Amino acid sequence: MEGATPRLDEAFQKLLLRFSAAAAKGIDAPALIRLFCRATREFFRVDGTYFWSVLSSSEMVGTEADGLQAESFRGKRLKASQSAVALEAVRLRKTVYVNRLDPARYPLAGEFRARSLMAAPLVVSNEVIGAAVFLHASDRDFFSEDLSAKATILAGQLGSLLEASRLSQVSREERRRAEILAEVAQAIHSVPAASAVVEAVADRLRVLLRTRLVCILLREGGAFGLRAVSAESPQLAGSVRTRHDRKGLHFAADLAMRAIAAGEPISVAIDPSSHALGDLVPAGMLIAAPFRTSVSQGAVLVYPRQEGAFNAEDKSLVSAVAGFGAVAIANAELYATAQAQAHELHQLLDISSELGSIGHLDEFMQQFVLRASDFLGFSRAFIGLLEDGVFHLRWGTDNGVADPMDHEFPEGTAHRALTNKEVFWTDDPKKVPDANLEMIGKLKVRQILAVPLLGSDGQVLGMFGVLDRVDRQGISQEDIRRAQVLAAQAAIVLEVTRNLDQSEQHRRRAESLMGLALELNPLRRLPEFARSFVARAADMMGARGAALVVKQDSVLETLVLWSASSDLHPEISLLRRFSQAVGEALSGHQDAIISALATDLIGRELALDLEWSECTLVRLLGATGEMVGVLCLGDRGKPLTANDQQLLQAIAGHASVALENARLFTHMEQANRHWIEIFDAISDFIVAHDESGSVLRVNRSLANFIGVPPQELIGLNMSALLAVDSSAPVNVCPFCRMGNDAADEYIHPVLERTYLVSSSRVHGAGNEGPQVIHVLKDITDRREAERRYRELFDNVQEGLFFSTPDGRFVEVNDALVRMLGYRSREELLQVDIRTKIYASPERHHEFADEMNQHGVVRNREETLIRQDGSVVHVLINAFAVRDTQDRILQYRGLMLDISGLKSFQAELQRERDFSGKILNNTQSLILVVDTAGLVSYGNRRWYDMGYEQRELLGKPLEDLVAPSRRQVFNDAFNATLAGNQVDNLDVQILRGDGRVGQFSVNLSPMRDEQGNITSLVVVMTDITDAATLQSKLMHAEKMAAVGQLVSGVAHEVNNPLTAILGFADLLMENSDVPESARKDLRVILQEAQRTKQIVQNLLSFARQMPPHRKAVQVNSILRRTVQLRAYDFHSHGVTVIERLEQDIPHVIGDSQQLQQVFLNILNNAYDAVRETGRPARIELMTAGMGNVVEVSFKDNGHGITHSDRIFDPFFTTKEVGKGTGLGLSICYGIVREHGGEILCHNNVGDEGATFVVRLPASSEPAPVGIVAGVMQS
Repeated sequence: MEGATPRLDEAFQKLLLRFSAAAAKGIDAPALIRLFCRATREFFRVDGTYFWSVLSSSEMVGTEADGLQAESFRGKRLKASQSAVALEAVRLRKTVYVNRLDPARYPLAGEFRARSLMAAPLVVSNEVIGAAVFLHASDRDFFSEDLSAKATILAGQLGSLLEASRLSQVSREERRRAEILAEVAQAIHSVPAASAVVEAVADRLRVLLRTRLVCILLREGGAFGLRAVSAESPQLAGSVRTRHDRKGLHFAADLAMRAIAAGEPISVAIDPSSHALGDLVPAGMLIAAPFRTSVSQGAVLVYPRQEGAFNAEDKSLVSAVAGFGAVAIANAELYATAQAQAHELHQLLDISSELGSIGHLDEFMQQFVLRASDFLGFSRAFIGLLEDGVFHLRWGTDNGVADPMDHEFPEGTAHRALTNKEVFWTDDPKKVPDANLEMIGKLKVRQILAVPLLGSDGQVLGMFGVLDRVDRQGISQEDIRRAQVLAAQAAIVLEVTRNLDQSEQHRRRAESLMGLALELNPLRRLPEFARSFVARAADMMGARGAALVVKQDSVLETLVLWSASSDLHPEISLLRRFSQAVGEALSGHQDAIISALATDLIGRELALDLEWSECTLVRLLGATGEMVGVLCLGDRGKPLTANDQQLLQAIAGHASVALENARLFTHMEQANRHWIEIFDAISDFIVAHDESGSVLRVNRSLANFIGVPPQELIGLNMSALLAVDSSAPVNVCPFCRMGNDAADEYIHPVLERTYLVSSSRVHGAGNEGPQVIHVLKDITDRREAERRYRELFDNVQEGLFFSTPDGRFVEVNDALVRMLGYRSREELLQVDIRTKIYASPERHHEFADEMNQHGVVRNREETLIRQDGSVVHVLINAFAVRDTQDRILQYRGLMLDISGLKSFQAELQRERDFSGKILNNTQSLILVVDTAGLVSYGNRRWYDMGYEQRELLGKPLEDLVAPSRRQVFNDAFNATLAGNQVDNLDVQILRGDGRVGQFSVNLSPMRDEQGNITSLVVVMTDITDAATLQSKLMHAEKMAAVGQLVSGVAHEVNNPLTAILGFADLLMENSDVPESARKDLRVILQEAQRTKQIVQNLLSFARQMPPHRKAVQVNSILRRTVQLRAYDFHSHGVTVIERLEQDIPHVIGDSQQLQQVFLNILNNAYDAVRETGRPARIELMTAGMGNVVEVSFKDNGHGITHSDRIFDPFFTTKEVGKGTGLGLSICYGIVREHGGEILCHNNVGDEGATFVVRLPASSEPAPVGIVAGVMQS
């Protein structure tokens, strides 16, 4: 397309006419956009045409495309923050084209492989609704101004056609909606049933708005219920109904509540994660429209549609349809109500007429549940009352049989629903969250329907419930409605009963107030008044507990603490705590009447002790307005009403007046009675007489002593009262002879008792003359006690003392005088304790501090100074005597001389330290074990064995012994338990690291005082080194003897063997010898050579060959030795692993002899690994270990069976003819000659054995040639 031509212009005009014709035919907007994309791509001859729709000011979405990557374009999102040509055209509101497009600047165009791009915006009514984009993938300079102008015209026409199409569609939609609205109005008004009306509204509204799902929720007094579901398929409708259980319904019910609260349709944006239908309906905007009828309210929920969001017209349409539906539902409800009421009226009248004749509430309710269960068709029914937030089940029936009950309805979902004034029902109680499965199983509950009993004020009075339909059908809405009707009747009865109770309560309160006033007026004594008043007040106010607290001299005192449930006799401490708690509560509140939780007013602990949950305090005010007391009421079980407060104020007024009167009368009576009680309670004898000697008053102690009641002694003359002395003059008091106000002690002439007599002269009241009062105190027992105390004080062996805090003795006994070395008691009483008795004043100060802090000292050790300067060790036990101001007056106590005990302890400690040092520093291992063989002590040498004390103590002794010697050791242990001494028992003991050591063990029994063996002492001496040396010495001596024997035999055999070999060689060289004889000669030569090798081995074993020693490198010798057998190792699959440490010290030795040692060990290892059938492996290791070079040979063969004989000459485990038994003996001799040692052992935890050769390291460096393995002459 090179430019504008007449032909091109004609094609352009035809294209415009084509679009107009398509729009005239009524083609919809998506089809028109598809036509535009296809036709413009053909017209412009581009690789792709694309149409973006504007979603918002910040985002566009790919709607339609034709050409290159059309499928991937549809649905693609374009943000305003991105860089795109289409966004620039929309922002500038004009056509934009870009040739030689830069993919880095326009990444989205780069994804479509665009070389040049043009975008034209669609502007309708000054708003951009989209953009058309044209793409060329090959020509970099394709677009021009002419094409831009044509694209602008085409985009403008498309915008106009789309707007016209939209307006036509809106017109058609409005007409369709009007027709559907008329149809809805006609359909719903011709349907009498409310359920059918709801279903019709949902169906028509779904069709009208072209959405997948419409739900209608209704609420009739309780919770919302799903009443209608209209979906595009029966499967979708079924899924929606299934998921709208109580949990799933919560989201929908919340939307309905919000719509009802708003009073108009609301729009709510929802996403799949926010509700139970997330995977069934798309995300988007939901419309919730409310409606109301006379008996119900609800909402229409229109879920989002695929075609796009709802607009304001859709919302108003939903509101209109909901209004139609509300009118129709109201008519249907009225019709259904009238019809149902007519049917139920007869049944209810029957029930009411039958129950109306019952006057007693319990009998009425019991009969009610019987008739209700039969009427509703359920097998069981019950009624419960709401008390303190808990439903108490009182009346019940089970299959037509009355079942009185007293249970609590369990907490949970049902309980919460009922207290929220909602109906609760379920056909499967086990699936209800937090259900009481144990009770459900016990009562075999299949279904439950529970309805709250509501009073006229809307408060919950109780609950009515039924269980298990007789026909085993599910619970229906009709069942719920009928149950609510019956519940309303039961609620009326309960409320009437409650009102009657309240009226009766008011009457009783009035009578009680009058009775209280009449009863309290004659009571003058405070205790009687308190008990009567508290009981009457608690009864009038319906309290389970009550108390009266009075104010005595500005202090609160609890007089009565009363409980209706038990005969409460509170302790004084409880009354004091209660008084204190009431005082604290009053200080924090200024009201005359205070009501709150008991824990808040009197504290949690006191509330638990009294079992009060709530408490009411009422101030009792006197005539002057000052508080005279407090009335406390506990556990009324209900809040205070205005009537209750008025009653409490009236009770408080009566109580205040009566309390003041009773308190005044009680004070007077108490004062008189108190004096009489004190007079009679005194144990001393008291008698009062007038001037003539006539007795006026005698206390009970003296009357009891005489044996005559006190009143009979009144008027008797004092001379005859005790008949003290028959010679006494008449009318003379025997106690007045010492004069007025005198006191004296004397011996009674008859009873021989010692009395302290005190006399006082007083003036009588009124016209009474002077009176004399005599007090006779019997001090006979006190004098005897003083005498005995003094004897005990003086004769006890411990030192007793009374001293002052300033360091002076007040009283001491003779024992303390002797203990401190003083001559007399008087001399010790003059001594300053701080400086003369204690070692230093600071020690006495410490003693005084402890007494001040604790008031007592127990077993305090102290070192005191005797008079002669020597020390004495004492144990002090003392206590402090305090005055009324809590000041210390004296220290009283005793001192025990423990000097001998301290000397004995010191000696014992020295012996213990001596024994401990011997035990811990001896070279022997020492154990003490009990008779069960468990270790109870181990000396420090055991730590050198690798044992910690905690793992040694309590360990069985036999576990320390090697398994091979345990039987022998157990026999010795049992012999020691029998009383025998076991000495020098050779036993192998396990060290802490698992190694075995050789020990000589002695076992000795230990006995108690009765001679019984209580434990055993085990002494072990380590003889491992000695045993090893002895074994090596024996082996060396044996090898020396064998060497001498072998040397002689080898020399004797060598001479004839040489002749045999020589003559055999001569015969072989003789050509006259036939071939048959030559064959025999070869056998003779072969066997003679073998014998010669054996003789050479014997000579080597006997050390007849002089060694050539020099500094050698072990690693090079070991490598040469391996090379000798390398072919055999490789051909037979034997893996040789070399772990040779570099720079190990060199050794002084014969390289040939050392190679012979290594070769013999390698040969044995080679033979061992081939016999097992496993993958053969030989591991060679060298290491420098201080002044020793260690070479180890480890194989995975069958291991060593006779490790104790393996180095003996002629000992072999190989088959006959395969070994002489001299190889390892020769190795042993060579290594010993080099000053080293050769060891062997089986591998621990693995197959095979390990041979270890240790050679002494040389301090001289080896020559370079030796290190390289080159022999030097």
